[in-house]
Parts: sequence; C-alpha cells; structure tokens
Amino acid sequence: MDSQSGDIAIPERTASAAVPPSAAPVGRPAPASVAAAPKGNPALVESTPDPPVNRLRRNIVWATIAGFLTTCFLMFVRFFLPRAIFEPSTIFKIGFPSDYALGVDTKWQQQYRIWVAKTSDRLFVIYARCTHLGCTPDWKASENKFKCPCHGSGYDSEGINFEGPAPRPMDRAHVEVDPEGQIVVDTNRLFKWPKGEKNEFNEDNAYLPL
Repeated sequence: MDSQSGDIAIPERTASAAVPPSAAPVGRPAPASVAAAPKGNPALVESTPDPPVNRLRRNIVWATIAGFLTTCFLMFVRFFLPRAIFEPSTIFKIGFPSDYALGVDTKWQQQYRIWVAKTSDRLFVIYARCTHLGCTPDWKASENKFKCPCHGSGYDSEGINFEGPAPRPMDRAHVEVDPEGQIVVDTNRLFKWPKGEKNEFNEDNAYLPL
C-alpha cells in the first residue's frame, strides 16, 4: 500500500509464470517433452530354405504331372487322325531293259519284293512269294534256283516249281515300257499258272520281248 496516494498496489504477473499443462488449448499437440517415445522396429524372421531333397521331390512330381498331361493330349490328337497304313506303291519303275544282264537280279527284293529275270528272248518280273504259304524264297545263285526257307519248296530260275509242297509256279507281275523306255512294273496285276489250268505267262505284258 502506497502511503502517499492511499492506493493499493496490485502486483504484476510475470511473463515467465508457468502455465499448468491442464490449461493448454484443446487441439494443440502435446509438448515434445511429453510425447510418447517411438517404438522399436520388430525383429525380422527369416524362413529356412527347403532342403535339396524336398526340392528334388517337388520337381519329380511336377515332371510326372506334365508328362501325364502331355501323353493324354497326344492320345486325344491321335484319336482324330486317320488310321491309315502307308504301303509302297504297287506301280513303280525299275530302269531300262539294258540295265539287266542275263539271269536273275535281286536288287529290288527288299524294296518291292520282286526279282527281274532276263533270258535270251524276254524279260519278266517274278513276284517273290511262295505259292505254298506265302513266304519269300531265297535265290541260290550257286544252285541256280529259288529255295523257300519255310517248307523247302524249290523253283528254277524262271520261278517254275519242281520240288517241295508248292502247288504251282510263282506269279509274274505286269510289265510295260513307258515313253522314256523305262520298265514300269505293277505288282497289283499278276499273271498266274495254276496247276491244270491256263498258262498266263505268255500273255501280253506278262513279259517284255527282247
């Protein structure tokens, strides 16, 4: 109290007076001193790689499944493909008459099942099938005959049977000469000589005259 003026002096509030935390304005962030401390990073968990044995088994299983599916697909495709048997043509060329010497030529036996026989006056083609049960005889050059390995039937150099169970001579194929002079053979057209019946070996295209 001032003794001279008679007024009562009011003490001034200092600027440094602390404001209690409860008096802080709503909505403002709390001071950094009271902020929550950041949490630490969680520990990383590493997975253990598969052992080689498990990896190998997995590869085998997948390979088996893939193989099975591939097989099924191929069977499915094959179902729609034509079931045809591919055989060599019955009509083919064998060269010129001058390409053959007198006697029996066996170079076409494996490919076309024929022999080319040439005499002094004709050339003809013998179909290499035994008339007994259909086996393929062998040409025995040292004995000048054909011998069937199945049941012993024998034929001379012209395919005429003379021993064994063969009932008749071997058949001869149709032959002709094309415009170029080559021999054309058709094994789908055969000339026969059944026992006691007509001999077809002297008909046209049963041989080529020389």
